[in-house]
Amino acid sequence: MSAADVRSMTQTDLMSWRMEEDPILRSTIVSIVLLDKSPDQDRFIDVMHRAIDAVPMFKCRAVASSFPWIPPRWVDDRDFDLSWHLRRMTLQEPGTWNEVLEFARTAGMAAFDKDRPLWEFTMLDGLADGAAALVVKVHHSLTDGVGGMQLTREITDETREGVSRDGESSRSAPAAVTPIDHLTGANAVAHSVGTAAGSAVRAGARTLRHPVDTGRGAARILGSTLRMVRPATTTLSPVMAARSTRRSFGVLELPVAALAAAAIATQCSINDAFLAAVLLGMAEYHERLGAVPPKLMVTLPISLRTDRDPLGGNRITLARFALPLDVEGPDQLMHRVHDIVGSWRNEPAIPLSPHLAGMLNLLPVGVTGNMLKHMDFVASDVVGSSTPRYLAGAEITRQCAFSPTLGSAFNVTLMSYTTHVCVGINADAGAIPDLSALIAAVSDGFRAVLAVCPQEIDATVTVAC
Repeated sequence: MSAADVRSMTQTDLMSWRMEEDPILRSTIVSIVLLDKSPDQDRFIDVMHRAIDAVPMFKCRAVASSFPWIPPRWVDDRDFDLSWHLRRMTLQEPGTWNEVLEFARTAGMAAFDKDRPLWEFTMLDGLADGAAALVVKVHHSLTDGVGGMQLTREITDETREGVSRDGESSRSAPAAVTPIDHLTGANAVAHSVGTAAGSAVRAGARTLRHPVDTGRGAARILGSTLRMVRPATTTLSPVMAARSTRRSFGVLELPVAALAAAAIATQCSINDAFLAAVLLGMAEYHERLGAVPPKLMVTLPISLRTDRDPLGGNRITLARFALPLDVEGPDQLMHRVHDIVGSWRNEPAIPLSPHLAGMLNLLPVGVTGNMLKHMDFVASDVVGSSTPRYLAGAEITRQCAFSPTLGSAFNVTLMSYTTHVCVGINADAGAIPDLSALIAAVSDGFRAVLAVCPQEIDATVTVAC
């Protein structure tokens, strides 16, 4: 087996892989791509070959080491069968959105066959007016949200007719490999620990030269590291504490212009407006159940991806912190969220996240798993295309994503596409027994946020489930 055939998981990928020992922590990403018509099958197969050429990991299976702390290797699947991963079904016409959503939900609850590459694409034909839906299921160890959008650009076109991409560099050039990817087996673990140790030695040398300034810098990094890895021992929500393997999916939809206007009016970001809407919804949801905590613990993925990184894989870190429910007024809440999230994005230990993941991977899964299970919710913000995209001759009309709960009560993922954003909610049915109540409350939260900028902009919030 040549060196080109083998690549070790990064420590970040390994973390999502190891969590699979507990099915509650299953790291499956599901997304739904709605199309205005059924795409051409031959063209669809061609673009999938193109995607696999661009991201060779999608033709690899994970081969586990006999030692739990050593990352599995991505190895070319010699028995790779595209037809097993690329499926097509026809719903009884006219198929409905609820049928698509239910298919996506059950797909998300099913474990992958880990003897094969960890992805499945299912085309559902038979929707009303000749429309179709592509249900994408990918293991988180293969990609993160930003990487998923990069892959989408590889398999879609800017026009319905499309253009030939034969001879493009993405077909012939191998995927770039980062330094950590060259490390296999125990070397990868040693690299993470060794990097931390090397940093300490260098810090010690700097301290001898500049004892005051370096000491303060080292103290900041140490304090930041402790904040990043500190354990969460209990959920803050008194009503979302139960956990199960059952999942419920729901979707909200609203105009991106309205959300952007609310953010601009308060001099905040769209992500601030998004998080504030969810928090307002959480306050209403808890008030209906008679128990409103002052704060909730959120897991927020922070992208570390740069232009130099290859397609696929994870280039994120997970920041875990508390956000308030007791701030009156959506505009005040957006400013408070802006300050809190901004401070976490600028934590000194953020650049060390891949190495912190390597150290956490040395802990038993139960320890890190319990830390994640005590988070109240996960929130992700994924920026999609601002212009229409086409898949094998079919126009994409909407995109929504359901990211893994990672042990929390629910995951809420905002994904923008052209003029609208879709808010996908993946809820643990043990923690959220009545998804409709949660969706109603979050819908009200978005309406409150959009109301901070009353003007002639469509601010309709639609429940699409």
